[in-house]
Amino acid sequence: MLLVNIIDFDHLLADPIYDPTRCGIGFHPLHSYLAIAVYLGLTAIPKTRVTGLGLVIHMALDWIDCLWMSLE
Repeated sequence: MLLVNIIDFDHLLADPIYDPTRCGIGFHPLHSYLAIAVYLGLTAIPKTRVTGLGLVIHMALDWIDCLWMSLE
């Protein structure tokens, strides 16, 4: 499940690469709503369930981070 953090390499495509005020959900290609739907679909397939679950958890944590940024 730790390997699903590789999807954060899409942050390197952004300009600037790091922006502490930017919400990654919906901005980065691998954090798009379509990609999240694919990750949810992976949880339905037994051979990809753990990977899908890791990706969904990653997106949930990024979403929580977006919520915290909006409260500041």
